[in-house]
Amino acid sequence: MISLILPPNSQVSQATRMLEDEKGTATNIKSRVNRQSVLSAITSALQRLKLYNKVPPNGLILYTGTILTEEGKEKKVNFDFEPFKPINTSLYLCDNKFHTEALGDLLAADKKYGFLVMDGNGSLYGTLSGNHREILHKFSVDLPKKHGRGGQSAMRFARLRLEKRHHYVCKVAELATQFFIDPSTSRPNVAGLILAGSAEFKNVLQGSDAFDKRLGEIVMAVVDVSYGGENGFSQAIELTADTLANVKFVQEKRLISKFFSEIEQDSGKYVFGIKDTLTCLEMGAVETLVVYEDLDVMHVTMTNTVTGEEVVKDLTPKEMEQQKHYRDAETNEELEVQAKEPMIEWLANEYKKFGCALEFVSDKSTEGSQFCKGFSGIGGLLRYAVNLEDFQLDEQNDFQDFYASDDDW
Repeated sequence: MISLILPPNSQVSQATRMLEDEKGTATNIKSRVNRQSVLSAITSALQRLKLYNKVPPNGLILYTGTILTEEGKEKKVNFDFEPFKPINTSLYLCDNKFHTEALGDLLAADKKYGFLVMDGNGSLYGTLSGNHREILHKFSVDLPKKHGRGGQSAMRFARLRLEKRHHYVCKVAELATQFFIDPSTSRPNVAGLILAGSAEFKNVLQGSDAFDKRLGEIVMAVVDVSYGGENGFSQAIELTADTLANVKFVQEKRLISKFFSEIEQDSGKYVFGIKDTLTCLEMGAVETLVVYEDLDVMHVTMTNTVTGEEVVKDLTPKEMEQQKHYRDAETNEELEVQAKEPMIEWLANEYKKFGCALEFVSDKSTEGSQFCKGFSGIGGLLRYAVNLEDFQLDEQNDFQDFYASDDDW
């Protein structure tokens, strides 16, 4: 099985030459079965690469080889696709399995952060999302030094110098608004902004009236770097690594603290546990759905073999092993499993239908650990107070009234 990952701006022709070289090497494999398998996989990979004139903007991922199906039969498979965001990994592996570790990093919900590197020589605007950084724009500037030239008075030269510095700061502020404010929403398009530079310009910019107040609210750090331009960008990323790592941690603590606060006040605007949370979801009462990122619950869809009725259950690993969950509670008829998927995947696909926001949390903080262990790892903040006991009681009364009306009839 061949795993091939080409990052953006790489060359298809280069990858093709590399595979041709590997094909020549593979002809020396002594084992006939292994030799044929490797040659077959490399040939399939070369054929797939012929479909591309150049590597797509986000890179190219290719998996090809022969797998063994559940029936014990061999089946050739080819997967080639462009990832949904840029991948900064270059990989070629020929193994007995497909290597998908690099794709896991892409699935992490990384927010985008803006960087503005500014000094006396010019400015750079960039963004960082996960391990992918992008330079949006950069320009250089030629500002006059403090020392004047012959024929100019010291005051006149100082005035011209300050005027050019002021124009430079205004231009940087104007471009910052252009690159970091979304015109469609009039809100910042980055989760946070880092100002960096080797002189006082970054502090002057932050205090300037020309600097957009909407950007001023999301400035996370102001750091001193030894260089400008791309080198300064790299250094700024290193210096703010701890700050950016703590952002999600702090947001997570704030969210769960708000959840605990609703419980302390007994406001009724909270819910936890799988059954109650799903009930409130179906009612449209959940405003923010909070789920543990490693929740080990399966969303299982089954069919009653007699009535054909569809039954959906959310089962823990222990419950998955118990046969009673695969039978109808009333008739004891057997339930046939039609589909099953992790509950977090089902929620990620379906949460928008319930009109709520979805937030994943970890158990790395004290609050997160308490939420995962004490509240089943799933809960929500509600739009309005819901008394689930009254809701269940109403269901029972409706059920009894229905059968009472049948008796009257």
